[in-house]
Amino acid sequence: MTRTRPQSRLKSRSKIDSAARPEKAEAAQLTTADATVAALVAHGIETIYALPGVHNDDFFDALARNSDIIRTVHPRHEQGAGYMALGAALATGAAQAYCVVPGPGLLNSSAALLTAYGMNAPVLAIVGQIPEADIGKGLGHLHEIGDQAGIIARLVDWSARIRAPNDAPLLIAKAMQAMFVERPGPAALECAMDVWGRSGPVRPVAPLPLRAPSIDEDALKAAAKRLGSAKRPLIVAGGGALDASAEVTRLAHVLQAPVLSYRRGRGVLTDRDPLSVNLPLGHELWGEADVVLGVGTHLHMPLLHWGFDRDLAVIAIDLDPRAPARIAKPKVELIGNARPLLQRLLDLVPAYNARRPSRAEEMRQRHDRIRKRLAKLAPQLAYLSAIRAELPEDGIFVDEVTQLGFAARLGFPVYRPRTFLSPGYQDNLGYGFATALGAQDARRDVPVLSITGDGGFLFTATEMATAVRHRIPLVTVLFNDGAFGNVRRIQQERFGREIANDLANPDFVKFAESFGAMGLRATSPSELGQALRRAFAHRDGPTLIEVPVGPLPSPWEFILMPRLRGNTPKLQRR
Repeated sequence: MTRTRPQSRLKSRSKIDSAARPEKAEAAQLTTADATVAALVAHGIETIYALPGVHNDDFFDALARNSDIIRTVHPRHEQGAGYMALGAALATGAAQAYCVVPGPGLLNSSAALLTAYGMNAPVLAIVGQIPEADIGKGLGHLHEIGDQAGIIARLVDWSARIRAPNDAPLLIAKAMQAMFVERPGPAALECAMDVWGRSGPVRPVAPLPLRAPSIDEDALKAAAKRLGSAKRPLIVAGGGALDASAEVTRLAHVLQAPVLSYRRGRGVLTDRDPLSVNLPLGHELWGEADVVLGVGTHLHMPLLHWGFDRDLAVIAIDLDPRAPARIAKPKVELIGNARPLLQRLLDLVPAYNARRPSRAEEMRQRHDRIRKRLAKLAPQLAYLSAIRAELPEDGIFVDEVTQLGFAARLGFPVYRPRTFLSPGYQDNLGYGFATALGAQDARRDVPVLSITGDGGFLFTATEMATAVRHRIPLVTVLFNDGAFGNVRRIQQERFGREIANDLANPDFVKFAESFGAMGLRATSPSELGQALRRAFAHRDGPTLIEVPVGPLPSPWEFILMPRLRGNTPKLQRR
């Protein structure tokens, strides 16, 4: 039997289709909810991660009526919604959206929103509100929270409240613009429960231009001169370099400059290139460098912990004009997107560039020395090697605040940008599994692997139900030591006693199977490799592989390394 939509729905869909195409500028009579859905679609949002609730009923009705042009993925907890949007944004580089109810719904998702802020991730939070006329009155409405807008403003770069149907297109456009200009990062929109269903004339708004700062040619020339004459140049690549991989690679070869990336910038220069260096080798090179080019990075660790002096010239490329001088004022500031600035540098540097012999053999020898030092982490590195052997080069690895995660940041080879996702300076335990679900949902074309521990996994373990419900083929490798292992070791080393680190765990294989997921167990790196081959072949749903482990060696001597240069910077006031 052929199903037909009610006539009223057909009319509504016709209007929303028109409103989703901003080039057709006629006003249409729409609800705020329909106008918001249309604006999201017009800005390329194809999926929204969202939990329903009474404050957003009309918005979810609009999503239901337009489910053929925008998917709704419903997790089991608001933090899952936020983290899934975060993972999708990190894996694609494109804006992603989630929706939650006000008060506890917002607060449950706030850790994910804060992490998006720390990672400059384009995540749009759509948050419900109590009835419009009662906002701020403290009447005790369901989910009411004092100054919700003020709370949101401390978690994102840009926020506003939708007050009428015709507000939605422009505010969505402004939110999308704000997530990619100056300091890239999340945005948020509130909407009161009685405004979602309100109708009015709505005129679509085309995506707003992403205004790029004008290029300072004098600064570029000064940077080119310093880089060209440098004896020991070093490049540090952060998250702002992810879309400039080709340019960073070319400049590194022109200058024979090693490229340090620790977490966010992994894969900008392939780890097959001897100029790509990890944190311990980067630490050595920082002590030798005379010019450092920071690309899309705060240089937080080297400047604050490794030190600097007058013999080191720092050149900073950053889209946020406030960022470069926060720790220490660079010799040269280049404000703008990394890619066009690096392209101009590549045009200018050859005129000033000294003759440079290849450093490939030198760097290979230095890599060998670092590998011998890192052999202390052999148990972790053996498991990571098994993962690297099975995960395709374009597969995405999502780390976690766990002992395998710390080791991965030091010794897991990465070959392409956006294939190593790490939680930035928040470094929040438990972010990994739900974030990886979002990455896998957004990138169904490649395998995604999440590593986690028994501590962090249970923060969002109920999202296994989401993975099964939406057939998300994420592979999760759970290293189970029955404790917050890193905390336990630190307590033993510092205090000679332990507290609050031992964990009572389920049988994780049976846990996964109880949801309908595939559950496997591996007790060695070779068994993990075999389990991964089975897991990656299973693309109809999630797989969890439990790996029982004992105490693991500490990675901290390779992360918290001593000061090399004299001065401690005086932090700039905001």
